[in-house]
This record gives sequence, C-alpha cells and structure tokens, in this order.
Amino acid sequence: MHDIVVIGGGPAGMTAALYALRNNKKVLVLEKQGFGGQIAYSPKVENYPGTKRMSGEEFADRFLDQILSQGAEIEFAAATGIRDRGAEKLVVTEEGGEYPCRAAVIAVGVRHRLLGIDREKEYIGNGISFCAVCDGDFYRGKVVAVAGGGNSAVQEAMLLADVCGEVVIIQDLDYFTAEKRALELLLARPNVRAVTGTLVEGLIEEGGAFRGVRLRPRQGGPSRELRCDGLFVAIGMEPQNEAFRGLVPLDAAGYIACGEDCLTGREGVFAAGDCRAKSLRQLTTAVSDGAAAAVAACRYIDAGRR
Repeated sequence: MHDIVVIGGGPAGMTAALYALRNNKKVLVLEKQGFGGQIAYSPKVENYPGTKRMSGEEFADRFLDQILSQGAEIEFAAATGIRDRGAEKLVVTEEGGEYPCRAAVIAVGVRHRLLGIDREKEYIGNGISFCAVCDGDFYRGKVVAVAGGGNSAVQEAMLLADVCGEVVIIQDLDYFTAEKRALELLLARPNVRAVTGTLVEGLIEEGGAFRGVRLRPRQGGPSRELRCDGLFVAIGMEPQNEAFRGLVPLDAAGYIACGEDCLTGREGVFAAGDCRAKSLRQLTTAVSDGAAAAVAACRYIDAGRR
C-alpha cells in the first residue's frame, strides 16, 4: 500500500509528491497524459522565482526527474474515482487499476476550452496561447488576437494592450458578455479593436509557422483573413473533477470547494492546484498548493499512526 496517491502530474501534483517523499512517505503519482500539465505548453517561462528563463517542457522534465530521484513511483492511468474505506482510500482507474493508499491528493488541473478548429492543438505554445501574464511579453510591439468576449477575454486583452502594438478582440456573439465598465476601459485603449458577431474558423500558416486567423461572420458571408503574430484563446476553462463528484464538494463551476489549506472536508482526501476553487491560477500558486496539500496529508497519516 502507498502512503499517498497523487492524482495528476502537473506542477501541483509533482510538488505534492516531492514534499511527501521528503517526509519519508511512499508515493505514487497517476498521470493520464503527460507530466507538466498546462505549463508544458509554454515555450518560455520567465515569471518563476529564481529562474530567469526556461521552457515549460524543460521545467516539467526537470521536475519529473527530481521526484523520480527521490523515489516516486509513476503510472500512466486516468483516475475514475476514489473509494473511501475509512483509514484506507482506494483510487480506481479507467484502465482497471486499483491503488490502495492512506491519503489521496487530487491535482487533476483544468483544461482550456478550445475553439475546435483544424490544427489548433499543434500551435499551442507556438502561436496560440492562453495566458497573457505568462506569454504576453513575447508579443511586445506585435499584433495579437484574443478570441472571447467575457470577463476573462477582456482581462487578457487589457494586459496585452499594455505591451502589444495592436490587440484585436473577437467575439462570436453580436455583443460582449463582459462587465460593461471593464469593456469600456478596454475599448478606450487606442491600440484595441473589437470584432463582434464573428467566428474564428481557421488558422493561417506559412512554412509551418502561425501567421494569423481566418474569420467568418456568424450570420453568414465571406471569410476574411486577420494577419497577426499570436492568438490568445480565452473562452473559459473546464475543471476535470467529475470523477470526484459526491466524494468532495464541487462549486457551481465544477471546481473543488476548498481553501488555501487544501482540505476538502473528506478525511484523507486533499486537493491542490488549478482544480480547486481559487482566484489566481499560476505556476507559483500551483506549487504552493502542492506543498500545502502534501504537508496536510502527511500530518493526517502521522496522526493516524500514533
């Protein structure tokens, strides 16, 4: 039996594993796709304390090597639930695996909603981004597009307007759903242009490089090209917590309803990273959650052994 099973191999999950291992716990990390989570798609990370510059992939590779060197076990599997057996938890997977443990840390992260256009995933991190705080400076003085019309899209566009030469915000509806005051402040910027009632229907690529997007009026009509250096997609996030509904509380948006202590209210089950309800989702806050969840899990296990 493992002391702790960590579900998710992103920054929060790997930090939880590291801290648990440093507390002499036997740890298994379950990851369904690839280690690193969303940060692995970032070509440059320049806002992580103590590191001037690195790629997200480099960060993920180094982190995975670190936890493996500390004794972490890993399995590529998708968790479908946790059965609470009191002092023992049983993590079950889509592949039919069953992993008993004394405590579990849910760190499954979130998934960005995509536009659903051809070759979109291929250009993530190479023309398509999701985070202005993370990647906006790479487009300093350049032309970028923002897909979305809600508060998140307007916030991203505002941040981009501070550094980019031009920002074109594209909304598929005929109106923006963002708060009126925020939208007014954005559209008052001289380098911001709004396009409504328009769908992003495809990408423009030349020689394997991103060169812009193809736009189509929602109500019909000819398509047109918008040449730009980058596209920021801000049409929402999707938590991946359905497997744990009924075990831990979820808020209306599907995020695990727990605070900075990472306690879910279910004894022996903890949550860390972007999958929990929080106001800021960044690499630094993910690793902070991972540490908090691991320490809480270790204390829980140690208290039960006394």
